[in-house]
Amino acid sequence: MAETYKGLVDHRGRPIEKKVLISEVAGPTISGVRTPLSGYPGDGLNPLRLASILREADQGEPLRYLELAETIEERDLHYAGVLGTRKRSVSQLDITVEAASDAAGDVETADMVRDWLMRDELQDEMFDILDAIGKGVSYTEIIWDTSSGQWRPERLEWRDPRWFKPARDNLTTPMMLDENGGLVELPPGKFIAAVMKAKSGLPLRSGLARIVAWAWMFKAYANRDWAIFIQTYGQPLRVGKYGPGASQAEKDTLFRAVANIAGDCAAIIPESMQIDFEQTGSIGSSTGMYKERADWLDQQVSKAVLGQTATTDAIAGGHAVGQEHRQVQEDIEKADAKAISAILNRDLIRTWIMLERGPNWPCPRLKIGRPDQKDVEQTVSAVSRLVPMGLRVSASSMRDLVGLPEPQDGEEVLAPASVIAPPPPLLPARDESRHAQMDVPDMDGLALDAATVSAAAEAALLDAIADIVEQHATPAEREAALRARWPGLPLAELKALMTRALVLAELAGRVDAGG
Repeated sequence: MAETYKGLVDHRGRPIEKKVLISEVAGPTISGVRTPLSGYPGDGLNPLRLASILREADQGEPLRYLELAETIEERDLHYAGVLGTRKRSVSQLDITVEAASDAAGDVETADMVRDWLMRDELQDEMFDILDAIGKGVSYTEIIWDTSSGQWRPERLEWRDPRWFKPARDNLTTPMMLDENGGLVELPPGKFIAAVMKAKSGLPLRSGLARIVAWAWMFKAYANRDWAIFIQTYGQPLRVGKYGPGASQAEKDTLFRAVANIAGDCAAIIPESMQIDFEQTGSIGSSTGMYKERADWLDQQVSKAVLGQTATTDAIAGGHAVGQEHRQVQEDIEKADAKAISAILNRDLIRTWIMLERGPNWPCPRLKIGRPDQKDVEQTVSAVSRLVPMGLRVSASSMRDLVGLPEPQDGEEVLAPASVIAPPPPLLPARDESRHAQMDVPDMDGLALDAATVSAAAEAALLDAIADIVEQHATPAEREAALRARWPGLPLAELKALMTRALVLAELAGRVDAGG
């Protein structure tokens, strides 16, 4: 019985086998069933053959469909361009990792994943996983590294989808071709099996290649006819005439002359024969039909792949239409990013953390998407204001937000250059007469703070500022007196002090007036 990790199962509940994980199981072989050599069902494709290929895929035999999908990518420049744009827009997005909690172990686990994501090969590996956008499915083998006594994904190897088939009894369950051509289940914890649907339905019916196949075939017809037309464009129609008594040999001679005269520019025929050159003036009016047909089909492909045409096809509409279409493309990009994030969390991150930490260890979450700088700035600004007021914020959440890892022990960390001392207490000088009249307690040693200043202290502050206002007539004199009373006070604090005094005066006036 194969050695398994106790309690470790994949997302389908199947136990993970150690022996299978540490060896490659789906590599190509020239002489075996997993050959990299491919057929070309697109050669001479017509509607009957295309319909037959698609029906085979529906019945669990996807070989010719997957080969056709590869052929379309290789031969159609427009489809290769828009599909590549869609895949590259996601494979180059920033990847962030959210720790499961603020606990030291969970933060360390998230940092382990972040460190692995810094690999230069990751972008190409992501591009290969996103092959599922075109074909509906993609299979990537995880090559695990245990050389240092710990589990770590060494690399992610794209495997040809022609080496996989759906199960006979369940067309949504992927199976793999073994060395003898039989079907076996994908080993648990060994593959990233990606399904990315352009439409609902079975995986092999949901890829873009199935939708694009018809447009590609009709465009191939238009391109063929266009090429034939261009080859003969401008050349007159050549008509050979022979007499009623001409022999078969004479007819053959005349035909060869008519057929070759355009290329050879010279021919000889018997005197009794005649060749006329008929000008076809009506042909020029239809020369744009081939291009219009090809362009229209390209636009339909753009809509299927990118959801719009303005970013790929030269169409009228101006900048506003282009901006709107770009937003549509970004919506598709976000959907692809969320889908691939879920797939990686399920098939890669979850398996890795279980192997390295154990079956019950909380898993960090990998997120792919464009960073929202505005939201980050607003959040940091809000936190900086709310934390001093008592708001509790997780340190790991803030590190995840700005994309910074937890510093290691002994590592140099940034710190404020100096601690700014708090301003001196904003206390008015004691006025014994006023204190005696108002029965204000001793204010020495108290700071002007909204949380600690008593009503008596506010009254004393109001009295002190009132004295300054009464004793000085101009604003400049009053400002100088305030600065002398509280030396070193910043201008902003001085303005705040005056505002506070005016508010207190207004409230005191309302109390005196009875309301």
